[in-house]
Amino acid sequence: MLMVDEIEQSFTLYRHVREAFLDVNRELFVPKGFGKMAFSLDALPMQQNQWISSPLTVAKMTQYLELKGVDSVLEVGCGSGYQAAILSKLCRRVFTIERIDSLLKEAKERFRLGSINNIFTRFDDGQRGWKVYAPYERILFSATAKEVPKALFEQLAEGGILLAPIEKKGLQIITRFHKVEGKITAEELEPCLFVPILNGRIK
Repeated sequence: MLMVDEIEQSFTLYRHVREAFLDVNRELFVPKGFGKMAFSLDALPMQQNQWISSPLTVAKMTQYLELKGVDSVLEVGCGSGYQAAILSKLCRRVFTIERIDSLLKEAKERFRLGSINNIFTRFDDGQRGWKVYAPYERILFSATAKEVPKALFEQLAEGGILLAPIEKKGLQIITRFHKVEGKITAEELEPCLFVPILNGRIK
């Protein structure tokens, strides 16, 4: 509750987003040894030079996706699993891809411990998406890229939203893409800081 109140000091949450945050125990998703910092607004380090995003960043990315009434969302970059867990409270089905096998195994165990049963995971390079379950109403890119891979726009449903941190002129900008009549439009929202997208898989 205190963490959510702290988020709202700088970013007002929709009621359904607030309830999702209250329904997920963040402590379950932080690395061992960081339990005391689980409810702070700090990003925390994980294995393989990855980070679990600040709860404030997760809140912004979640709300910018406009998830009310959405059935399916694809997340590229599962990481700790915390973002997927929040999404699971707001959508019927969450598909999440992770390129680092050890991270994905840990996230799957956290979903099990949290009794979260509507998250489907895949070990792969997320830049390819997950074609078999496409199209997705929403796609969330959880790493920064110079541009969104064409495959992901192809897997985005008509009328859908894709949210991604895009590198531009030395900055990272949370960018919201809309797909209308097959055409993609981009809307820049605010600066951010994410780890860069990388190619391939790490077993």
